[in-house]
Amino acid sequence: MTNVTDHGDRPVALKVAGLRKTVHSGFRRRSREILRGVDLEVREGDVFGLLGPNGAGKTTTVKVVLGLMRPTAGTVELNVEGLGEVGYMPENPYFYDYLTGREFLLFCARLFAIEAHERRRRVDGLLSDVGLEAAGGTQLRKYSKGMLQRIGIAQALVNDPKLVLLDEPMTGLDPLGRVEVKHIIEALRRRGKTVLFNSHILADVAELCSRIAIMDRGQVVWQGAVQDALADADGDLEAFFVRTVGK
Repeated sequence: MTNVTDHGDRPVALKVAGLRKTVHSGFRRRSREILRGVDLEVREGDVFGLLGPNGAGKTTTVKVVLGLMRPTAGTVELNVEGLGEVGYMPENPYFYDYLTGREFLLFCARLFAIEAHERRRRVDGLLSDVGLEAAGGTQLRKYSKGMLQRIGIAQALVNDPKLVLLDEPMTGLDPLGRVEVKHIIEALRRRGKTVLFNSHILADVAELCSRIAIMDRGQVVWQGAVQDALADADGDLEAFFVRTVGK
């Protein structure tokens, strides 16, 4: 990975420039451009919100950043030693549901070659951090939606990453579940981690994020500080969002 710095007081954790992605589908292999020149910059220590209507290209952008999809054009630069310093929770994660929560996290920790004594210590800490200590011995098939979201976040943190990417971490959660996930993200910010997450819940974004980018039809149409967006719309991020994507 390439080290990236900016001219301000903090290094840039993630920089995307001119990102394009074209896919081909159907019998006639018709092409469709999903990303149309995405430019994005996330600084270290930010909690960064990636917003946009369905189909805007948010998840595709994250997958390209992680190397799960190849871009048609453009560049991605991460200020990490390797992907071992990145944590990721997909929007629809798959779990080995016959495993318990603790077994699943221990398995994930083994993938990063974390030594046995450290694996146990770290997994116990993560279960505590996400409020699942009492459910660590329960099979994942018996977890609620909120519990699965929290175990998904825990697996994204098992390698103690510098950069954490969460794809729709609030999806399907009840109000209590949302509060629990917000506390987790706030704790990551306090520890100096860089967090980028996609969300449609703008109230949570306004509460958690320092900066945001709004995507529409495969492009970033606005990027900046949350406080600037709120100031431009009398404190109403939803109004700012609707106005921005409606242009």
